[in-house]
Amino acid sequence: MATEHTGWRETFRRYGQHVRLRPLRTLFCWLLVLFVLDTARYVALPPVLHLTHFAPKETAMMAWRREAALTSTPRQQWRVRQQWVPLERISPWLRKAVVAAEDDRFYTHHGFDIQGMLDALRRDWKRKRLTAGGSSITQQLAKNLWFSPERSLRRKLKEAIMTLRLELWLSKDRILELYLNVAEWGRGIFGAEAAARHYFGKSAARLTRREAAQLAVMLPSPLTRSPRSPIVRRLSNRLLQRLH
Repeated sequence: MATEHTGWRETFRRYGQHVRLRPLRTLFCWLLVLFVLDTARYVALPPVLHLTHFAPKETAMMAWRREAALTSTPRQQWRVRQQWVPLERISPWLRKAVVAAEDDRFYTHHGFDIQGMLDALRRDWKRKRLTAGGSSITQQLAKNLWFSPERSLRRKLKEAIMTLRLELWLSKDRILELYLNVAEWGRGIFGAEAAARHYFGKSAARLTRREAAQLAVMLPSPLTRSPRSPIVRRLSNRLLQRLH
């Protein structure tokens, strides 16, 4: 027993000496370990399988928006408008329009639209600035459910893990159903049903082809776009040419 205690003391002594001689390297190693552990936990948590039949009442994006409103100056009132509806009660035009506008290879890839990512990188290279783009519907669903809008390598790695898990456990139609029910369509407006009632005074099931196209092109910038804004009219006209 004494030999064992001596061995531990010698180990700690040598480690302490190593820290004193190489403090920056030691700090970097510990930060790397924490980074790996914080990211790796998403391989098992949070759970995903329950989403096959469970409709989440609140997402990380909703919570983040609410916190931002309550901590802003001046403090803003916050109310979530959302009404969950099954996929069959969402207009086929909206389903087609969102897939066409956001992820036209949604039903053929396995969570990541590599070609879309490369196209986004090429656009960013030409514009000489980094912009959002190239994320699949599954990636956007993972971000909405569990993460904030923060842009960082750590968040993207976590998002990638959760994207793979969503694709592993859920069907494509279920992923689309979840996405259409939690996507943001304005301040406090989440989901297709709430968006359809707010902007057009009707249910999501009754949306026309043009109305669906307008809602679809709002998704990249839901807080700054509305069906009446010129950019939405212009983009929706282009999208309508692709819908049939």
